[in-house]
Amino acid sequence: MEYVRTETHNGITTIEFHHPQSNSLPGKILEQLAYEIHFAGTHAETKVIILKSTGDKTFCAGASFNELVEIKNEAEGQKFFSGFAQVINAMRKCPKFIIARIQGKCVGGGVGIAAAADYAIATVAAEIKLSELAVGIGPFVVGPAVERKIGPAAFSALAIDASMWRNSEWAKRKGLFAEVHENIENMDESIDRLANTLSHSNPEAMAEMKKMFWNGTEHWDELLKMRAAISGKLVLSAFSKTAIEKFKTKA
Repeated sequence: MEYVRTETHNGITTIEFHHPQSNSLPGKILEQLAYEIHFAGTHAETKVIILKSTGDKTFCAGASFNELVEIKNEAEGQKFFSGFAQVINAMRKCPKFIIARIQGKCVGGGVGIAAAADYAIATVAAEIKLSELAVGIGPFVVGPAVERKIGPAAFSALAIDASMWRNSEWAKRKGLFAEVHENIENMDESIDRLANTLSHSNPEAMAEMKKMFWNGTEHWDELLKMRAAISGKLVLSAFSKTAIEKFKTKA
């Protein structure tokens, strides 16, 4: 039932992911997302990318608890969290602008994806939360992308108060969302308008702009790998195992 699908029409490539558990992200989906984003970046027909998920309530629930609880050692832990690193780095290095469609709640790794997008358009229902500390780890891998977008003060507030939802207006004020709309229809209309405009813009100019926007992040391949190792170690703790099982029970 889980999938990643890609379609290209008139220069606009739409990458859509789905998981029955509130669009959570197991390793397989992370791997496919990173691949599709990289491929779209090299695809001559693609001028702009829309990244979206299915449903109308949750954009992304973050890491898959089912996979987190099955991690047995540090190598497995690093491999799992490296999946988030690969997606963020694929978004960072992709020479095409990525528009994120944030139709609903956004948790953990989902916030990282929204932050790594070049332009995020959301609805008022798109509340955000960095819940990692609540399960005994921290937003180590997504942290650089989130901090880059909203600044260190707002990032630290999100990371420390891990059980607190921030509403979409907070996210817009801090710069995570470029636009917030009253409903999905208005959001999609704005996404279509921007994507169409960008699909007719100069690809070379957009590629150079993207380099400018992401200047100073050239070390992220190594940085996010190191951060994945930290999360991979912490997720093995007794605290994390117990917390994740509690979250799974609630779900």
